Amino acid sequence: MSLSTLFELPAPDLSAWRAGNTGVEGVWHFEADAPGRHVMISALVHGNEVCGAWALKGLLEAGVRPQRGKLTLAFCNLEAFDTFDAADHDASRFVDEDLNRQWLPDRIEAGGTRERRRAAALQPYVTQADWLLDLHSMHEPSAPLTLTGIQPRNLVLAQAMRSPEHVVIDAGHKDGVRMRDFGRFGAPDADAQSDALALLVECGFHGDPASRTVAQDQCARFLRSAGTLGDDAIAQQLPGWLQPDAPRQWALDVTGPVVARGEDFRFAQPFTGLEVIERAGTVIGWNEGEPVVTPYDDCVLVMPSTRQAKPGVTVVRYARRRPL
Repeated sequence: MSLSTLFELPAPDLSAWRAGNTGVEGVWHFEADAPGRHVMISALVHGNEVCGAWALKGLLEAGVRPQRGKLTLAFCNLEAFDTFDAADHDASRFVDEDLNRQWLPDRIEAGGTRERRRAAALQPYVTQADWLLDLHSMHEPSAPLTLTGIQPRNLVLAQAMRSPEHVVIDAGHKDGVRMRDFGRFGAPDADAQSDALALLVECGFHGDPASRTVAQDQCARFLRSAGTLGDDAIAQQLPGWLQPDAPRQWALDVTGPVVARGEDFRFAQPFTGLEVIERAGTVIGWNEGEPVVTPYDDCVLVMPSTRQAKPGVTVVRYARRRPL
């Protein structure tokens, strides 16, 4: 993985695939004759996170169809993607507000922004899906991460997929609900509707070409784990997509976020994520001038970034690491 922050991954041409086949722009749906799970893969929840769009485009170009069950592919925030400029890619993250914070029924029903209207259009597909893979990328160069939420059933799926190496167990963000936590995806394991599984994968830095490779690998692993495609179909239709398994996997149990009080948040070092801070009380930055210190020994920093710093936005999360 490159540590460059240059945007080296070009935006894909989606013109041939933009219409979809469902009547909802950017949404494709296919059904097999044989019964099976309804799985959904989503990309471009943020308009500057193009690796997942490359992966979905690749699935469509390869003519992938489910051997069992149903398959939905969704290019989510196309309006934001339309404004993409590699020289100022953060500006195309969203149009009005972050689409991945709008997944509450009250927000969706209230409408009023383009992201909430788009969430309303996507909601039926998210609601119907049994399994969801939501493909994202990161503000800073860092190793790929799978985010499972706090439901143990999702950790089981992350382990079954055997990649990437680091699996983040977190409760989401204070400023809204993610798609991967919407409805029955967010239900506790004890709930009668807890059969739905969802993973969010951060595939690496937005502009790193390696993020596209990770997104493709995760799609192949997900479709295989769901029983949507068999090994032979993956080998024939998606040659080279499966990468080697991670040599091991670590769980990162998030214990809490650091939330920006304003735009003046500074880190003490150029952290890129997964740093293990040995001693509790170590200053890692300043939040509107107040020191921010690690709460315990061997504290792992998860996805530190100040690129979107403003009141209420998470700039880093603390986690404890354990082997899986």
